[in-house]
Amino acid sequence: MSSLANNYNRRKISFKYGKGSFLYSTSGKKYLDMVGGIAVLSLGHSHPKLVKALNKQAKKVWHISNAFQAPEGEKLAKKITKNSFADKVMFVNSGAEATEASIKVARRYFFSIGKSYKNRILCIKNSFHGRTIAAIYASGSKKMTEGFLPKVPGFDHIEFKNSKPRFPNIRKKIKKNTAAIMIETVMGEGGIKVIPDKCLKYLRKICNEKKILLILDEVQCGIGRTGKFFAFEHANIKPDITPIAKGIGGGFPIGAVLMTNKVAKCMTPGTHGSTFGGNPLAMSVGNSVLDQILKKNFLTNVTKLSKYFLNELNKIKNKYPNVIKEIRGKGLLIGIQLQSDQTKFIKSLEKNYLLTIRAAENVIRVLPPLNVKKTEIDLAIKIIKKVCKNYN
Repeated sequence: MSSLANNYNRRKISFKYGKGSFLYSTSGKKYLDMVGGIAVLSLGHSHPKLVKALNKQAKKVWHISNAFQAPEGEKLAKKITKNSFADKVMFVNSGAEATEASIKVARRYFFSIGKSYKNRILCIKNSFHGRTIAAIYASGSKKMTEGFLPKVPGFDHIEFKNSKPRFPNIRKKIKKNTAAIMIETVMGEGGIKVIPDKCLKYLRKICNEKKILLILDEVQCGIGRTGKFFAFEHANIKPDITPIAKGIGGGFPIGAVLMTNKVAKCMTPGTHGSTFGGNPLAMSVGNSVLDQILKKNFLTNVTKLSKYFLNELNKIKNKYPNVIKEIRGKGLLIGIQLQSDQTKFIKSLEKNYLLTIRAAENVIRVLPPLNVKKTEIDLAIKIIKKVCKNYN
């Protein structure tokens, strides 16, 4: 009997090692991995540059605490601010920590300007911002909050519709005590639902009018996943705060809150902290990840490959409309929405050595590394076609 807690429904498969887009099981089988640690392995498994960076730093110092200066963190923060809207970066360890810290920043900002009554965050109903206690109430999902009373106050919710208007009655939802709107630029767990560029521009406009903050959660869709460094760049807008994680570590735990100077000024010494946030090992790996992703033509190639992948998946959908309802996504954050529950389909893909993972609304998430090869995409397409053909 396992000594691990039973809070995960683990598949009966384990792995010895990974290389690039592939995982090799303990039974010796080779799988094409399009789970990617759930959009974490931005450069695939065992990327030589990341392995080298980690080994090099491991021989120097692992941990020093934020009581001292952090040159590796300074270097990574500079890379982020140089290539984004952000003026300041606050490192943590995970996406949930990053969203929780973002909530703190928004509330603290209004406190610092003498408006502490502005402390409520407006979120999309059934979104996903992590599994910590405030994050689950930010989502407003009954499935996640059930059994975890008392309710954490401070969150209001709006609907996101697939029909226009996308955000009905949003203006009425913004009250005198609203501090910020917080949404995922692309809803990941919610079913790979892309917030249209026009809607993002509208949200930015409302936040400007109401003098509230815009928090764009890019934990899953950021760091090149959609073909831009950040997904909101497609809409040509800038948020005030952005939590990130997943892809920036390429498999090593890193989270961060990106902020404009305006809001960052409120985070004075003692307002937030993290024992392991910004540790030298994480920062060294993060620097190596960004060295690759920010290379000339890297993101252009992500866009090129994703267009090809999405086009081929749409061909399969058109051929098997009784199986596939819709192809969703942006860049290499892809969702295949089935006509019925996706459990059987995911198992069939696994039997054919393709690993994927579920999301809401009968969606299968397909999350290859950003440096995936076209031949590997072709292999995935071949397997998906085969499963569709034999599916009943």
